Amino acid sequence: MTTRQIRLTVNGQERTVEVEPRWLLADVLRERLGLTGTHLGCEHGVCGACTVLLDGRPVRSCLLLAVQADGHAVTTVEGLAQDGALSPVQEGFRQEHGLQCGFCTPGFLITATYLLEQNPQPTREEIREALSGNLCRCTGYQNIVNAVEWAARKLAEQNSAKP
Repeated sequence: MTTRQIRLTVNGQERTVEVEPRWLLADVLRERLGLTGTHLGCEHGVCGACTVLLDGRPVRSCLLLAVQADGHAVTTVEGLAQDGALSPVQEGFRQEHGLQCGFCTPGFLITATYLLEQNPQPTREEIREALSGNLCRCTGYQNIVNAVEWAARKLAEQNSAKP
């Protein structure tokens, strides 16, 4: 099989990877780069567990060929924490018990991060709408919505404290 070299910026780090043209981004992240936080659930783009940010926008990595990401920036759940500290969204999930088994959590974290970048003070309805493409089989979603609200409050506090 013919391979192709692609260059990605993954969680802020330049990476060069040899891939087969048919490989999915999710598989390359997990198998070639060891970033196993990106989960494969349905492999049809329905569940959202494989969501990553591509140039800052959420995409289903189970539907994107790795070669399509050549030259682009990818942020996975591993890239959300900074300097060993959880991001406000991650901390919100911890504080508000927004996860149970954790399988869907990476996709929710990525999606919620994008939401708060676009809309720093969403309503509960806007949070539900934004997260509607992510499925969870364990929770009733209420704590997930609470977690995003918590993160929005935390981000607002951090922004108001800046000079």
